[in-house]
Amino acid sequence: MTTVLILLLIQGLMGASDTLWHHELGGLPGRSSARREIGLHALREAAYAVVFLTLPWLAWRGAFAGLIALLLAVEALITLTDFVEEDRTRRLAPTERVLHTLMAILYGVFLAAFAPVLLAWARAPTGFAVQGHGPISWAISLIGLGAAAWAARDGLAARAPIPLAPTAARPTGRTVLITGATGFIGAALVADRRAKGDRVMVLARDILAARARFGPQVLVYDDLGQVPAEARIDAVINLAGAPTIGGLWTRARKARLLGSRLAVTGAVVDLIGRLARPPRVLLSASAVGFYGDRGEAPLTESAQPQPGRFLSDCCRLWEARALEAEAAGVRVALLRLGMVLSWTGGPLQLLALPARFGLGVVMGAGRQRFPWIHLSDVTAAVDFALNEERLQGPVNLVAPQDITQAGFARALAGALHRPQWLAVPAPVLRAALGEFADMFLASQRAAPARLTALGFRFGRPDLATALARDVRPAAERPFAAGLPGRA
Repeated sequence: MTTVLILLLIQGLMGASDTLWHHELGGLPGRSSARREIGLHALREAAYAVVFLTLPWLAWRGAFAGLIALLLAVEALITLTDFVEEDRTRRLAPTERVLHTLMAILYGVFLAAFAPVLLAWARAPTGFAVQGHGPISWAISLIGLGAAAWAARDGLAARAPIPLAPTAARPTGRTVLITGATGFIGAALVADRRAKGDRVMVLARDILAARARFGPQVLVYDDLGQVPAEARIDAVINLAGAPTIGGLWTRARKARLLGSRLAVTGAVVDLIGRLARPPRVLLSASAVGFYGDRGEAPLTESAQPQPGRFLSDCCRLWEARALEAEAAGVRVALLRLGMVLSWTGGPLQLLALPARFGLGVVMGAGRQRFPWIHLSDVTAAVDFALNEERLQGPVNLVAPQDITQAGFARALAGALHRPQWLAVPAPVLRAALGEFADMFLASQRAAPARLTALGFRFGRPDLATALARDVRPAAERPFAAGLPGRA
């Protein structure tokens, strides 16, 4: 039985890493197109919870052995159905595909090792027999509790009402191309542009997920070379790039972060150059990381980058590539984004997860400035930038409220009615994360000077309104259009 439990423990650890890395960090529970898959995950996690909480402690004897065998068979059937659903609705990352394959193989090994034990139990009188196995029983039970919690979490996510796609206004006649459209910000912008009557084209790496998410009303490409030269595109919103949060900044990862941004932006510039009629405007994403680590210095759009810091260098090169579109007579605005907040997904969900357990963290001394903006203000600012001809060059997309990282941690804990007491010293973060620690320790006291000078008004200018859990604007809701089995 010890071998069986060791295999079960390994299976549980692999499943937990898959859930956290590929599902939670990937924002899967928040996607409308993934509701059926999340429902399957909830059922499988519930089955795992029963197995993980009982096998380390109880022998299922007699007729009860048939029950546990049936539960394991049902789990296998759910997993096979989940494989089909994943292939139908999204393209798995290579690491997720490999991990799923290894877990399937390990599950087969577990069943082979468990079969003799199960047969011995079946020949015994019906009943339960208590049989602890020391620390391994407690470790497996801990994973079982996590599986039960995630089953409840995914079950609620799968059953949550899906708002219908926002009703389009009268067609504007404008066509907008959005790259990175299936991401947290991109999906909100697709919804907002459609709600305002624009025709939307998107570039997405996962064409299946994009079509499932947006429905037939949105034209989906996975290669801008497929767009014909005679296509009419009035505006481009360029967001595509590998996520900066998702792993340590090794040399290979930094090359991917920069390369993905330059490649897509270069493809956008190439497309603009070969279109018979270039778009009027290109809004290209960047980040306040452009400024580096500047302490308490006020930063308007005229502030310079900080050479030698990876994120600053990355943003500078990214922006330079986007500005090449000006040669075609296109107005280019560079959107230097702060941390984008919304309860519908993105970094706030990740930051809120430990805070819900009273483990919200102050990073370092906590005095570093924390530039942020609410997702609804991002969509509003993009709409403003599309229509405001005077807005070009760098634009700080940050809220007017100036706050420190410690202030944000306290505000988030307060919004969740939890204490905030935990702090991680900067040396510990740098030792553990290396250069990636700059994401949490660098200070940029950025101000939305260009937006406010031109009359833009923020809907959520402070954290009190940004963290309020009120009715979500249409631009923040996921699409229901195109989702199979939903009216």
